Amino acid sequence: MSRSPLSDDTSFEGFETRISGSGAVLEERADYVRGLEGRRLKAAMVLLSVWFVVISLYLTPWGGAIVLAFAGILGIQALRLISATPEAQPEALSEATKDTWPTVALMAAAKDEEGVIERLVHDLCQVDYPSDRCEVWIIDDNSQDRTPDILSELRDRYPQLRVFRRSAGATGGKSGALNQVIVRTEAEFIAIFDADAQVPKDLLRRSLPHFENPAVGGLQVRKITNNFDENFLTQGQSVEMMLDGYFQQQRTAIGGVGELRGNGQFLRRSALERCGGFNEETITDDLDLTLRLNLDQWDIKFSIYPGVLEEGVTQTQSLWHQRNRWAEGGYQRYLDYWRLIADNRMGTNRTIDLLGFLIIQYLLPIALVPDLLMALLMHRLPLLAPMGIFSVGLPLWSLWKGIRRSHFAQFGTQPPVFKTLWQAARGMVYMLHWAVIMPSVTARMAVVPKRLKWVKTVHHGS
Repeated sequence: MSRSPLSDDTSFEGFETRISGSGAVLEERADYVRGLEGRRLKAAMVLLSVWFVVISLYLTPWGGAIVLAFAGILGIQALRLISATPEAQPEALSEATKDTWPTVALMAAAKDEEGVIERLVHDLCQVDYPSDRCEVWIIDDNSQDRTPDILSELRDRYPQLRVFRRSAGATGGKSGALNQVIVRTEAEFIAIFDADAQVPKDLLRRSLPHFENPAVGGLQVRKITNNFDENFLTQGQSVEMMLDGYFQQQRTAIGGVGELRGNGQFLRRSALERCGGFNEETITDDLDLTLRLNLDQWDIKFSIYPGVLEEGVTQTQSLWHQRNRWAEGGYQRYLDYWRLIADNRMGTNRTIDLLGFLIIQYLLPIALVPDLLMALLMHRLPLLAPMGIFSVGLPLWSLWKGIRRSHFAQFGTQPPVFKTLWQAARGMVYMLHWAVIMPSVTARMAVVPKRLKWVKTVHHGS
């Protein structure tokens, strides 16, 4: 493996010029993405189209029948989803084969993370994996607090630690930081963590076996909220992560789209290179890379055990900024790659799965606004009421299953029924914030010419 010393970014030549072959997805992306104004125009067209369709349904005598038929189609896909059997977890790497274990680079980008960076470095340097086959990289993104001093001290304590400090003028955010360091290691696999992550010692030994199938290009491990009992928001985020894990397992079980979530994601280096590295023109690098890997026919798996712990945000304003960024980044990828999606580049199962979640997550919340307005004007019940089962029923059932599955994976026992019901009900109340965020984000992207300002999530540590 490459052994690079402590360095800055003065000799960086650019990720695209340092990798061999950027892949068809990256090449075709240039034909379809026309910057922020291109996204704005496409978002405006989607918004107008949704309003036109909803109003047209009210004005035609067959509107109700069309909605029921469409709800039936989504219902078939939903039943297919929840009835699937998730894949079994593979066996951990065996000590007997230690000499053949793959090389891996553990990476985290850190900007002003003095409260958590020492804990992260300790966890990464103490994983149960041969030190000659495992590198640890911390990318100091021009921190202005004590992060550089702490990293300097830690580098003396942990020989396998490599620190890369970016200059004040470095661009691309987290994506740019990762791209600069990936070219400095020859590891077969890349594992990405957030600065507030807490990493179990056996994570690598239990996660890397998912890549025995050469078609697997990425893996997301379950995320666990470590401060779940702090307040209502952190309790909600805790069950939200369980819900996400349930959907991830079910979607991959039916041949749907596996997704990356940033913290605790593993990547096959060859897959990352073929897709052109991390996109520096998006605010959610993980969601963008998810789509490009799937478009390039790579599988993304999900591992429910062990999980990576992270801090849940504790303030309403911080949650609002974070979820707006997630919503905008998720929507951006549909706008950027819509032609590739429409060309069925991912295959039929993945395309159907992706479009189903596009409808439920983005298009339905947009449609609820004109639906309610038309219902008030025409003094009748909302036409899209039958779709309510997908915005309430599916998440509620999935919360129930996700909570029980996550609890069993972590503790080996099922939680009490009443406790599960209470957590699911409280989780549904918490999830209502998405009903405000989704339509507001999609409407803003169609009207406001300015990109959402990135607001850092502050990590405090224990």
